Amino acid sequence: MSDAPSPPVDQTALWNGDAGHAWVDLQATLDALFAPIAEHLVDTAVDAEARDVLDVGCGTGATTLALARRLGPASRCTGVDVSAPMLELARTRAADAGLDAAFVLADAQTHAFDPATFDRIVSRFGVMFFADPVAAFANLRRASRSVAALHAIAWRSADDNPFMTTAERAVASLLPPLPPRRADGPGQFAFANPARVRDILADAGWRDIVLTPLDTPCAMPRDALEGYVTRLGPVGLALRQVDDATRERVVEALHEAFVSYIFGDEVRFTAACWSIEARTP
Repeated sequence: MSDAPSPPVDQTALWNGDAGHAWVDLQATLDALFAPIAEHLVDTAVDAEARDVLDVGCGTGATTLALARRLGPASRCTGVDVSAPMLELARTRAADAGLDAAFVLADAQTHAFDPATFDRIVSRFGVMFFADPVAAFANLRRASRSVAALHAIAWRSADDNPFMTTAERAVASLLPPLPPRRADGPGQFAFANPARVRDILADAGWRDIVLTPLDTPCAMPRDALEGYVTRLGPVGLALRQVDDATRERVVEALHEAFVSYIFGDEVRFTAACWSIEARTP
């Protein structure tokens, strides 16, 4: 057995493949689940009287559309993401809602944004996946005005978020080897270490960097749990490779593993995150 580290996942391929399509299929569940976090970002943008806002890793558009709705027609809200299927849904949702939000299919690390365009950069779980986070945040700083603010929400550690790793811990022995959770990313917990996050932002030219713990109660309907745990994350990807008998054993084990999170007709857990804020010099 080799002790060499596994190669990083191609994030563009991942989010344009099964993972991206799963987020599209589960959009309503995920939007409701993480609505309190999106509301936190939107509330602070409204309080700051933001007008030109970029939503990084916007996915199916929940935060971008909420910003456009709350900030009104005088604002310009733009979402950027590498996932074509997710942005297709985001554009459809914007049109259906009559909201003037723009969506850009691009990697925010390398995309040539117009310089000094945005007065606020926001992200709900979208900044942990950059191949080179210093380069990415430097690029976002160049796209920001001289008085711009950054406000991103990212997960703290896996230990702080046991709900998020319950599935893989419960069924790892039943599945092909699952990819390890890389402490240095890119990945869900890449920003768990606050010192690393501060160094990334400082090296990228941001100032007044503040990380504040944000613990948010989240809930989903009990009948949505199976779809959530069998379509998303490492387990969701691994289940696409197994036979029906293995899948049945995995699903049974997953139901047992999540019993402690079920309260009546709801699944409840706390999202342990960082609220990350910074400003341009």
